[in-house]
Amino acid sequence: MKWLKRSSTILKTVYRYGLSDLVAGHTDRFWLRSLLQKIPKSSVASEESLPVRLRLALESLGPIFVKFGQVLSTRPDLIPQAYALELAKLQDRVPPFDAEFSRRQIEESLGQSIETLYAEFETMPVASASVAQVHKARLHSGEAVAVKVLRPNIAPIIEQDLALLRFGAGWVERLFSDGKRLKPREVVAEFDKYLHDELDLMKEAANASQLGRNFRDSNMLLVPKVYYDYCSRNVLTIEWMEGIPVADIAGLQARNVDLHQLARYGVEIFFTQVFRHGFFHADMHPGNILVTDNGRYIALDFGIVGSLTEYDKRYLAINFLAFFNRDYHRVATAHIESGWVPSDTRAEELEAAVRAVCEPIFNKPLSQISFGMVLMRLFETSRRFNVEIQPQLVLLQKTLLNIEGLGRQLDPDLDLWATAKPFLTKWMNEQVGPKALLNNLKKEVPDWAQILPSLPRKINLLVDETRQQEMRDAYIHLVKIQQRQNFWLAVIAVALLLIVLFK
Repeated sequence: MKWLKRSSTILKTVYRYGLSDLVAGHTDRFWLRSLLQKIPKSSVASEESLPVRLRLALESLGPIFVKFGQVLSTRPDLIPQAYALELAKLQDRVPPFDAEFSRRQIEESLGQSIETLYAEFETMPVASASVAQVHKARLHSGEAVAVKVLRPNIAPIIEQDLALLRFGAGWVERLFSDGKRLKPREVVAEFDKYLHDELDLMKEAANASQLGRNFRDSNMLLVPKVYYDYCSRNVLTIEWMEGIPVADIAGLQARNVDLHQLARYGVEIFFTQVFRHGFFHADMHPGNILVTDNGRYIALDFGIVGSLTEYDKRYLAINFLAFFNRDYHRVATAHIESGWVPSDTRAEELEAAVRAVCEPIFNKPLSQISFGMVLMRLFETSRRFNVEIQPQLVLLQKTLLNIEGLGRQLDPDLDLWATAKPFLTKWMNEQVGPKALLNNLKKEVPDWAQILPSLPRKINLLVDETRQQEMRDAYIHLVKIQQRQNFWLAVIAVALLLIVLFK
C-alpha cells in the first residue's frame, strides 16, 4: 500500500500549492474547469505565481520529482517559457544517508570488507545528490579515490514515482487542450531513461572512460581515471580530483587563472565533444566542474551523456555555420532537407521567422544576450512550423544552456560566435574536399582489402543470380500466357458445344 500513501502525499501537495489551477487553465473540458475553480485556495496558492508553485511542489515531493523538474526545464519546446525558466532553478539539496549503509553496500557489491578494499575510508560523505552520495577514500596502493554509492532502496522508490508520473502523463493528455502536443508520456519515458542510466554506475564508469580517451592528450580537460576492480552497478570508484569549483570566481582569480582563456576553453571543449567525437558530457552544470591551478577543466559525474550520428553532426554544423554567417535561408533549407520540418514547408517563411529571432543577437557580447532566451524563441517558432524536435538534440540543448551560464560567469564579454566559428569552419573543411576524401579512403582501406579479392566472384554470382531471376520471370510470364490461352480455348469450346446442342 506504499503507492496509496505516496498518492495521498502527492494529492495533498497538489492542493497545498494550488496545482489544480494548472489543469483548469489549460483543459478544454468545461465541467472539469468549473469544478476545479471552486476548490478553495491555500495561502501558498494565493501568494505565488503558478510556475513558482509548481517548482515548490516538486521540491517538496523529493529528489525524484526535483530531477523530473530539471529534465522538464530543458524542454522549452514543450512547456511555456515562464515554466522553463522557473524549473531551471531547481537544485538537488538532498541530505546524506547513513554512512553505515554505504559500507554495507560497498562490501556486498564488491564482495570484500571495506578494510580489504581501501586503506582509508571517510564515513562522512563529501557530496550527496538525489540518487547517490560520494565518500573520499584511499587505495592500499596509495591513490586517493572518490567512491560513489547509490542511495538505499532507491530503485523501488524510483519505479513507484515513475509509475505515478506515467499515470499523470496519461491524464494530462486527456485533460489538457494541448495535451497531445506536449507529449507528456514521451517526456516521462525520456526521464525514465536518464534515471535508469544513472542507477547503473557501470554505465557511468564506461562513460568516464570514453570521455577520458577522447581527451587523453588535451591541455583543456582532465577526466578522472576509473578503477574497475572497485566498481559495480551500485559502486563507482574513480580518481580523486583536486580543483577549484568553477563557480568560485574569487578563488580562480586568487590563483591567477586566466578567466578569458578558461571561457574559450569551455566553448572549444563543447564543440570538440559534439562535432569531433559525437559524444558529450550532458550534465555540465557548475557543480560538476572543477578547475586546476593551471587553468584546466576537470569533469565530474558522467551519469548523463549524449551521442550524435555523423548525419546529426553534419546538419548541426551546417546550421551553426549558417547562423554565424546570417544565412537564414540555408538554416531553413537545412531543416527541410533533414526532415526536421514537414517537406511542404515554405523555406522563405521559415527563413523570415528565424531571422526575426536571431538577427538582434549578433555582434553583441555574451553579457548582453541570452542564448536560453534565443532557444526558447526558436522553439516557439518551431511549434508554429511543426518542427519535430529530435530526441538526441534535447541533451545538446541542455548542455548549450549550461555552457552559456558558465561563459557568463567566467567572461561576460566572451563572443561565442567569434570563438566557435573558426572551429566549425575548420571542422567542415575536414568533412568535405580532398582531405576529407583521403581520410575516408584511409578508413575504408581494410574493408576494401577484404572485398576486392572476392569482388569478381561476387559480381559473377550476382550476374548469374540476375540471369536466373530473368529466366524465372520469363517462365512465369509464359505460364501466365498459357493459362490465359487455355482459359479462352475452354470458353470457345463451351460456346461451340452449346451451339451444337441447341442448334
